[in-house]
Amino acid sequence: MNTQRAHAVGIDLGTTYSCLAYLNEHGEPVTLANQEGELATPSVVFFDEDHQVVVGTEALRNAIVRPDRVVQNSKRHIGDPAHHWKVDDQSYTPVDIASYVLRKLLAAAHEQIGAVERAVVTVPAQFSELQRRATIEAGHRAGLKQVDIINEPVAAALCYVLGTEGLWFTELADEQRILVYDLGGGTFDLSLVKYHKDEVCVVASSGDLKLGGIDWNASLEKAISERFVGDFDADPRQDPRSRQALALEIETTKRSLSVRPRAALTVQHASHRKTYQVQQQKFAELTRPLVERTAVITQKMLADNKMGWAHVDVILTTGGASRMPMIRDRLKELGGRTLNTSLSPDQSIAHGATYYAGMLLTNTEFSKAIDNKEVSNRLARMKQVSVNARGLGILVQNQKKVRVPHYLIPPNTPLPAKLTQTFGTVVDNQKRVHLQIVESPATEGRPHAPLGACVIDDLSPNLPEGSEIAVTIAYDEQAKVHVTAVDVVGGKEASTEIIRPENVMSAEVDAEVDAEVDAEVDAEAGEGPEAGAGSGDASEPIITLDDFQVEEWADSTSAAAVRLPEDDTDILDLNTPQAAGRKRQPARNKANATQRKRTGQKKRAARNSGSSKSRPQSGQKNTSSGTRQTVKPPPLPPGLDASQDSAGGEEEFWNLPEP
Repeated sequence: MNTQRAHAVGIDLGTTYSCLAYLNEHGEPVTLANQEGELATPSVVFFDEDHQVVVGTEALRNAIVRPDRVVQNSKRHIGDPAHHWKVDDQSYTPVDIASYVLRKLLAAAHEQIGAVERAVVTVPAQFSELQRRATIEAGHRAGLKQVDIINEPVAAALCYVLGTEGLWFTELADEQRILVYDLGGGTFDLSLVKYHKDEVCVVASSGDLKLGGIDWNASLEKAISERFVGDFDADPRQDPRSRQALALEIETTKRSLSVRPRAALTVQHASHRKTYQVQQQKFAELTRPLVERTAVITQKMLADNKMGWAHVDVILTTGGASRMPMIRDRLKELGGRTLNTSLSPDQSIAHGATYYAGMLLTNTEFSKAIDNKEVSNRLARMKQVSVNARGLGILVQNQKKVRVPHYLIPPNTPLPAKLTQTFGTVVDNQKRVHLQIVESPATEGRPHAPLGACVIDDLSPNLPEGSEIAVTIAYDEQAKVHVTAVDVVGGKEASTEIIRPENVMSAEVDAEVDAEVDAEVDAEAGEGPEAGAGSGDASEPIITLDDFQVEEWADSTSAAAVRLPEDDTDILDLNTPQAAGRKRQPARNKANATQRKRTGQKKRAARNSGSSKSRPQSGQKNTSSGTRQTVKPPPLPPGLDASQDSAGGEEEFWNLPEP
């Protein structure tokens, strides 16, 4: 970093495109162009025959000529140490690919503002702890000495609040509830944010890490390829070069359909070439299930937080894929109001990250970077309060002798948070407790992620079965997870701390993650070199319940849950005579009190309605808040019918049949 000036730098590390911005001397975010003069750099890496690394547009061009040497959409696999791409005799991990993209951005920044040693990098709100660690590690490998993290929807909210005010005190309403709808190239992020007088507070977050613009591309690729097969009995997806050329055509067509009612799409494979005209309306029909997935997630997040659309003051859209008319039309239908599209879909996330970087700088550093003292003071006063996107807890044994996760800190708990619960030993004279600390999955039906362990050896002698062990999990504002286990009888204590390697240059991602590799989507998107084994351990339990109350976990009957071996006596029991009915310790802060009050309200409502005693009907789940109807997206529209369209001629108007 330049010794004379410290820059507030924010980086949007995206699935398909990335960009870097900084706060200029007036406190305004400025996106820096790369060496090719582009504000957005494709997150694509090409390895030439001399093992030189090429990043960006040139790499994207080479994807057609040498698709076996190109890696795309690597962000979907970051945090999975088992996933890799092989080029020649070299193997590259998602962290490697991310570091190459970051180096490209930082090199351009070095030429324009000087060396950058500290930056804020954005991540999806639903990223796991392991995915966040991997992102930080990529930043260190790229040459950053300190990497700070901010969730992408929060960055968008900061950009909206501070950008709208322009830092010149044209202030917003005293209080606003902002729904941030962030649909990027590879991920969907959703956050409900409350703004009140110098504070941006995240109320709840949700999303889908396997849903983004590339999935819309995959749907169009499948449909148009099937049509091409019907015309010529030849499939462009079977040839890597033809497929990559088609992928680029589809991306161009998708962008055109965001502003035009129809667009041309040319498919070329073997000796065949044909141009189809794709209607905007038919593209919307084809991808309706994807749109509905975002709608279901949005509606569920509001419902889970006892809110309706009337509680939302602003619907804020960002992310490149949010430009699609089908997205904006559906959001207008849901919210019943005009959307706020003032943010740049491509740059707002990076700009919000720069504001956050300015908030993190010390007054001394900031005074060197910003000439306007009013601006520096404004950023110094600004605060952001976030929530944990994933539940944090431990593996326990339930009444059925099944090892299941139990989350002491549920998702969307305001941070910092600290909760204690008492469990019981599982056998007489148990000598040891081995707690496996886990994080809940981003979406139902996927595996939990192990984060670490906490062990108590040499418990008090002659302890009967069910002896109490008090477990405390704390999640602080510095993103550190603290776990303490105490033998209540003997007072013996053990603790561990899980820390993101934010200031360690050589930090390694050493924990395992059961990150699911979405092979089908990758195949549809035409991802470059073959990946190595990316799936996690199939033996890990897959939990599908969506609330984390003790009563529900005790009744878990998941078919994927792991049965404990008879000699597995290092675990704790979820429900024991001593621990049954024990409540959590009083909350240590206002946020915890709010969470506890909410839980009590849910339980009282369940008792009053009698729902806690009723069995769920088909298509429904029992939760602590009553019976919830499972919403399913509509079925896919019918496939293409080649008989309805002529195969002759170069130009052809392509219509999907009506559903």
